[in-house]
Amino acid sequence: MARNYELDDTDRKILALLIEDAKIPYTEIARKVHVSGGTVHVRMARLEELGIVKGATLKIDYQKLGYGVSAFLGIYLLKSSVYASVVEQLREIPEVVSIDFTTGAYGVFARLVCRDTQHLRDVLHDQIQLIEGIERTETLISLEEALNRAIQLQ
Repeated sequence: MARNYELDDTDRKILALLIEDAKIPYTEIARKVHVSGGTVHVRMARLEELGIVKGATLKIDYQKLGYGVSAFLGIYLLKSSVYASVVEQLREIPEVVSIDFTTGAYGVFARLVCRDTQHLRDVLHDQIQLIEGIERTETLISLEEALNRAIQLQ
């Protein structure tokens, strides 16, 4: 497939419907976009092949599963060259749910989900702060997530 593939209106409509509801069946998308189910399937396969669509996820209410603490972790690296190694080790920690390479004060910004503050402390003390290449960390505990959404395609 060509790397410079341009999205057309059909692609955008398909993606918009899936952004709104990732569980919508392809047959329903086809009906709403006025194409065949096969067309939706082929378009989605192409979008996945191009890396535009990278899978589907569930939105989980972690509090209802007993994970009541969500925290953001600013990580100061000893030097930027340790980024890949630090990220590789952070990926191994189940409580780490997102990792971003950033500009500004932090080299890495991560999000963690833990059962409670003691669990968060244990993850920080016994795992994260032992990672070679991390100079220090700053933790911000989220009191409430007011918004978490995908952008709307235009």
